[in-house]
Amino acid sequence: MGGAPDTEAVTRRLRDGMTGGVLSFPLTSLHDDGSLDPDGFRAYVAAQLAGAPGAVFPACGTGEFFSLDEDEYRTVVTVTVEEAAGHVPVVAGVGYGWAQAARFARIAEEAGADALLVLPHYLVAAPQDGLVAQLEQLAARTRLPLIAYQRGQVAFGVDALRRITEIPGVIGLKDGHSDLDRLQRLTLAAPEDFLFFNGAATAEIQARAYAAVGVPAYSSAVHAFAPEIANAFFEALRDGDDGTVDKLLRDFYVPLVELRDRVPGYAVSLVKAAARLRGRPVGPVRAPLTDPSAADLADLRTLLVTGLDLVGAAL
Repeated sequence: MGGAPDTEAVTRRLRDGMTGGVLSFPLTSLHDDGSLDPDGFRAYVAAQLAGAPGAVFPACGTGEFFSLDEDEYRTVVTVTVEEAAGHVPVVAGVGYGWAQAARFARIAEEAGADALLVLPHYLVAAPQDGLVAQLEQLAARTRLPLIAYQRGQVAFGVDALRRITEIPGVIGLKDGHSDLDRLQRLTLAAPEDFLFFNGAATAEIQARAYAAVGVPAYSSAVHAFAPEIANAFFEALRDGDDGTVDKLLRDFYVPLVELRDRVPGYAVSLVKAAARLRGRPVGPVRAPLTDPSAADLADLRTLLVTGLDLVGAAL
C-alpha cells in the first residue's frame, strides 16, 4: 500500500466534482444466475463515466452492497478505480457494524478508492453517543476519508454532528431523511469545509429544497440508467431554468417515483430494469430484491421513452 491519502485533497476533489455534475452510484452487474459479471460491470462503469459524473460511488445501496461478499466487493471497487483512472473520485460503500466495515475499508484501500461512504449500521437502533463511536472506531482502522450516511436508524443531532466533524478523516455527511429543519441546523453547525450531500431517494425531486438549505450536491439513481436525463436536469437546475426543471419533474421524475413506490425494493430493481432496457449489461437483482413485474416493466419502458424524448435522446 502507498502513503496515507491527502484528506484535504480528496475533500477538494469531491467539492469540485459535486459542483460540476451529479454523483453516480453504479449498479453491480450480475449474470442471470446471480453471480458477479466483472466484464459486464467494467463495460457498464465505462458507460457511466462517459456520462461525466462528479464522483462515482461503487458498492453502495444502488450497487447492492448488502448482497456482496468480500471477494465480489474487491472486484467491484478495483474495476471502478481502474476505469476512473484518477479522473473522478471513487468513494466505496462500507457498512454493517464497525468491525465488518473495517474489513471492507481495508479492501477498498487496497483497491485504490479515494474515500468511503459509511452506510447505516445493521439492524439495531442506537443512541447518539453510539453513532459517534461507530465512526470513531472505523476512522481509527482506515486511512481513507469517511462520509457518514444518515438514513433509516441513523440520524445525527447537532451535538453529535459537531463531534463527528472533529473525528480525523470524517469529511462529510450524506442525508437520506429529508428532514430539512434538522438538516439546516446541521449545516449551520458544521465547519465550512465539511461536505453535505442530498441522498434522498430520487434526489432530484427534492433538489431545490436541499439546495435552499445549503446542500446542492446530490446522488442520482437516474444517472445509473439515463445520464442524458440526469445531466439535463442538473444543468437546468444549476442554470435556474425552472421551466425545464418543472417539466422534467412533472413528466418524468414524479411518475418515476410513483412507479418506484408500488413495490418495496423498486428503488434498486427498477433502476436495474431501466438500465437493461438501455442495453446495459447489469443483469438481475439479488434476493431479497425482486425484478419488476411485466406490467410494471411496460410502464417503466413507456416512462423511460418519455423522459429520453424530453431531453432529445432515444432508448
